[in-house]
Amino acid sequence: MMPSELEKMRAGDWYTCLDPELEMMRVAALDAVYAHNQLAPSDRRSLSTPLARLFGSHGRNCLVEAPFHCSYGFNTHLGDDVFLNVGCVILDSAPVHIGSGTLCGPGVQIYCATHHTNISKRRAGVENARSVHIGQNVWLGGNVIVLPGVSIGDGAIVGAGSVVTRDIAAGAKVAGNPARPL
Repeated sequence: MMPSELEKMRAGDWYTCLDPELEMMRVAALDAVYAHNQLAPSDRRSLSTPLARLFGSHGRNCLVEAPFHCSYGFNTHLGDDVFLNVGCVILDSAPVHIGSGTLCGPGVQIYCATHHTNISKRRAGVENARSVHIGQNVWLGGNVIVLPGVSIGDGAIVGAGSVVTRDIAAGAKVAGNPARPL
């Protein structure tokens, strides 16, 4: 029996994102994200019920400001005391782990999907996805972009506007496009 597109996505293989099952999952995530984004600010002071049910896992005292967006939600895992500032986007076609005490500035974007380089396959929705791991007590400045497959070590600081294209060691301070040690 052929694996489903979801099974291929979870295995890190090439899959088509235009699959009806994946579309249903994205719509469920969009509904939960919409519900979260419509909450009064005082009701977002702790992780809201819509996102709590959507995320793969989350710790205590997480705060996700609105607007927020994610593709699936079930692949997003937050430790304790994680803060996602306004405008954060997590395209979680693969697991995204964000460690306890991590702060994400406004407009941080975390990408897992890579589209196919062949034009006809790309137009057909063929992509693959790689996990992103962000350690504990990391600070991602505003508008940081984290690309697929990247790991960021505990205590690292990524300067605002940086594009993280490769792994960052624990305790490192990086900035730029691509992000480089300071």
